[in-house]
Amino acid sequence: MDKVFLYTDGACSGNPGPGGYCAILKFGEHEKVISGAEKETTNNRMELSAVIEGLKALTRPCEVTVVSDSKYVCDAINQGWLRSWEKKNWKKADGKPVLNPLLWQELNSLLKIHKVSFEWIKGHAGHPFNERCDRIAVDEYKKLI
Repeated sequence: MDKVFLYTDGACSGNPGPGGYCAILKFGEHEKVISGAEKETTNNRMELSAVIEGLKALTRPCEVTVVSDSKYVCDAINQGWLRSWEKKNWKKADGKPVLNPLLWQELNSLLKIHKVSFEWIKGHAGHPFNERCDRIAVDEYKKLI
């Protein structure tokens, strides 16, 4: 199974507001940049979209390390929230509906194709790929303003 790094970031001007995302897939010396934007969205939706679009771009099952500054995304996986939400029909522990259920369901499907681990990093702390993803995500939403 190929080992791939997936660096992601989402950005939003206002929350909600125009937002952008970026995913950089790195496989050895090869790199692919995926980015996009929405006119009215949230930062969390853009963070999720970056991971989803990055995983969707893979053409075969891979071992993927997702590197993200989103505690929302990383904790949902690493703390087992996603599994719990799925078992509870997309409801949180307090019984309230999970936000962004369609995105979480799409991510959950992709996680069944690939062997994925999530690594949280501090945002805006000089990590080259995170900084690059942030710049591209911001550039994406600025195209909409």
